[in-house]
Formats: sequence, C-alpha cells, structure tokens
Amino acid sequence: MSKSLVAMLPQFIREPLKRVRDEVQNYARTMPYHGKQRFCPVCRKTSNRFLEYGVVRREDALCVWCNALERHRLLWLYVTTKTDLFDGRAKKMLHVAPEPCLESRFRKRLGANYITADLSDPRAMVKMDIVDIKYPGESFDVIYCSHVLEHVPDDRRAMREFHRVLKANGWAILLVPVYEGKTFEDPTIVDPQERLKAFGQDDHVRIYGSDYVDRLRDAGFKVQVTRIDDLVGKDDAIRMGLTSASGEIYFCTK
Repeated sequence: MSKSLVAMLPQFIREPLKRVRDEVQNYARTMPYHGKQRFCPVCRKTSNRFLEYGVVRREDALCVWCNALERHRLLWLYVTTKTDLFDGRAKKMLHVAPEPCLESRFRKRLGANYITADLSDPRAMVKMDIVDIKYPGESFDVIYCSHVLEHVPDDRRAMREFHRVLKANGWAILLVPVYEGKTFEDPTIVDPQERLKAFGQDDHVRIYGSDYVDRLRDAGFKVQVTRIDDLVGKDDAIRMGLTSASGEIYFCTK
C-alpha cells in the first residue's frame, strides 16, 4: 500500500499499520544479528555480535538493540550490582550529558527525582555549565557524568562543583577516557585540527592519564576504582562486549 493511500486512512487504522511497518523494518534490520553469543546487560537482549562503532572502528562495540556502547554496558552492570541506586528509596540524581540508552531506563526507575543536564543539548531538562552549577550545596544523592570532563578547560573546577552539590552520604560516578602515562593538556592548543592531533578528538582539551584519580581526590573525593575483572570473569566479559574501551568505574564519595 502506498504512503499516500495510508495517509488517507483513519488514524485508528493508520497508527497500527505504522507500528507493524516499523516492527517489520526493525526485524529486517536486526535479523543478521539474531543469536546468543553476545548479551547486553543494559537491555538484556542477546545477539550474535555487537556492531562496529567509532571514528577508529571498533568491533563488537554497539548493541544492535539499545545502542549501548562498551562503557554504557560496564556502567549499567556496575550500578545494578554494586550500588544502591535502585533499592526503592528515593534518590535525587543528576545525569550530565545523558546518553539515550541509559536516560530512559534511569527515568523509568527514578521518576521525578531524575534530572538531566547539558550545556547545549536542548533535550536535557536543565541547561548547565558544570563549572558553575546553579544548585545549592548537597543537592544530589547521585551524580553521573561520563566522557564530558575531557571537553572542559577548567575540569578541576567542575570536579569541585560536583563535590559541592553532592550530598554528604551520596556518590558520584565521573568517567573519562584514560590512557597510559600522565595527563597531557596544553591550553594554547585551540585550533580543532591541532586538538585532533594532540588529543585524538577536535573538541577534547586533554588526554587523561592514570593520574586522573589524583585530580578527583584533589577536588575532595574519596575514589574507588573498579575494573572489568572486578565484576565479571573473562567469558562473561567477552559475552557482554566489555573491553578496554569500557574503561574503568570511578566511584566517588565525600
């Protein structure tokens, strides 16, 4: 049936037809990936592999069902098995630069206590510059911010702001890509192409090294670092697509 004919149908018929069409298209798109070899802990669906993803292409990276990447799968595994986030008690959570694959799940479980924030994304609930957070001290039980600080020139100020607005008994997970060696930054590098050469991405302002945890501690946090093998064995890590691209969990408390 042509699109013009469908448009002429009453809405109570048109909408179910659209749903059927979308389901058929989605099935056709995902059919090559049906299988049991991979398991995504975010959407809890299986596939025979994850999709390639990244500027430098990574195999087994993106969940075909929910678009969760390696770091999202590790984060979800951690918060569901090692934290009290979903224990039923009310918690006010700040999610900076919300990822769609996680946002809908956090919102469903936390309801009105869940707040998203971003400096430029209009989908976020609050426009926020994390170096100047417009909330009183000790406003949030939980803060989650992933792969943002490497874009922020004054990252130490942002860390102090997270520390300030976190409740005394709260916790934060502040994730960045971390590489070997010490953190490298040069504020004189402002040209996007030069940043690409220096930092690996044209909107990054530094490359974090293993001393990232020291910056968090300098901001006042106590930091617990959790790695993949602290959570699952090798076989489960492979099945969930948890690799070096997943990074580590930096669990921060006051």
